[in-house]
Amino acid sequence: MKILDALHEEAILIDLKATQKIEVIQELVAPVAKITGVDRDLLVRVLMERERLGSTGIGGGIGIPHGKLKELEVPVLAFGLSRQGVDFESMDGRPTYIFFLLLTPDDSAGLHLKLLAGISKLLKQEPIKEQLMNVRSPDDVIEIIKAAETDI
Repeated sequence: MKILDALHEEAILIDLKATQKIEVIQELVAPVAKITGVDRDLLVRVLMERERLGSTGIGGGIGIPHGKLKELEVPVLAFGLSRQGVDFESMDGRPTYIFFLLLTPDDSAGLHLKLLAGISKLLKQEPIKEQLMNVRSPDDVIEIIKAAETDI
């Protein structure tokens, strides 16, 4: 599965308004709830429970909030860009700008890990990260990922 197989254009938010961690998650969850038909509050709760185990702000301006739940049938991804940066309790203590929110079915641990690894691999490439920081449309995000992604 590729990142783009799980990323929906309507879940690409290139100008997040959120200023706090919970707000980022709520903002990114809104289109995911519409796409999946899963209750928005349930999605937020699953993601915040995961955050309590340790922040998914991995540093370098990147956050990858993620979780698993039985109500999902297929993985779903959202992308968010905060132009001002958010305190996401990152490992490096610096603001987070680029977010990939990942939700997968409960019984797909292997796929969940593969998607997380694929996102991490993509974002370790500084030119890709820089391009994502400067997107002007959801189509830009899709094109950047399409050009850079290998099958995971």
